[in-house]
Amino acid sequence: MGRIAIFTDDPGWHGHELRQAFDELGYTSDYVSLTECRFRIEQGRLPIVIPGYESSLPDAAFVRGVPGGSLEEVVLYLDILHALKTMGIPVYNDAHALERSVDKGMTSFLLHKAGLPTPVTWVLRDRDEALAIAESELKEGNMLISKPLFGSQGEGIRRIEKMTDLFWLTSSHGVYYLQRFVQCEGEGFSDNRVFVINGIAVAAMRRRGKFWLNNVARGASCELIELEPRLADLAVKATEALDMDYAGVDIIRDKTGDYTIIEVNSIPAWKGLESVCDVNIAQLLAKDLVDRHLCKNDSYDLAFS
Repeated sequence: MGRIAIFTDDPGWHGHELRQAFDELGYTSDYVSLTECRFRIEQGRLPIVIPGYESSLPDAAFVRGVPGGSLEEVVLYLDILHALKTMGIPVYNDAHALERSVDKGMTSFLLHKAGLPTPVTWVLRDRDEALAIAESELKEGNMLISKPLFGSQGEGIRRIEKMTDLFWLTSSHGVYYLQRFVQCEGEGFSDNRVFVINGIAVAAMRRRGKFWLNNVARGASCELIELEPRLADLAVKATEALDMDYAGVDIIRDKTGDYTIIEVNSIPAWKGLESVCDVNIAQLLAKDLVDRHLCKNDSYDLAFS
């Protein structure tokens, strides 16, 4: 029976769903924190130390979470994922995909480079220039979103609506990430989350926020929507632009009826989505990993070191 490492510090509902899905496909799985992994460069030993995989590395790794920390710590976690892929172990999503999506500046750049609609964005270090940009946008009647370059679930995000809000304009470790606020169509606040697996949009929902931030973790409600072709196509192309196995793509339909991609998540949650659709996301993810990456791969063990 094959073994799969699920990298996470908080397995929760998603970890349980994944473990059950892999078990149904004949694979055991173990929850492992990247904080407990390390390199050990010695002759005759595996160069990557993963708790529970001392004699042989896993057949594959599913990334459900990358811990925060110092730059050096995060680089080490990503290095572990890079090294696993270098040794022929499938990593889902891999470190390159994580790097592209966790860095909001790079995400914006890659979406723009691919010709996909994404908000006007500025990423810079100079505070005076950041203030000048914000003042200019406000004078033109535009609101801005200020985000940390790295972050998730709406943490640290502010909306700049008026000049007095500039008092709260702060950098994220010396970097300012500013994005023109996109007003959604209709009443209230909403956006669309499209879940993409291996180039196929498998389900979508509308998230309605209690205020302008539409994260389910911040209390947004979920409702099933039809996966219309334009919405699905944009989500798939966004996932391709960031070279991901799977993603949760957030897309707003603005006041003019046009779509704008606002975020691409490489470690998306799907509990909210499953609450409104008849799709088992964990089963689809597990099957895609196994079908595409494991049917032709063998685990790396000491006999080959």
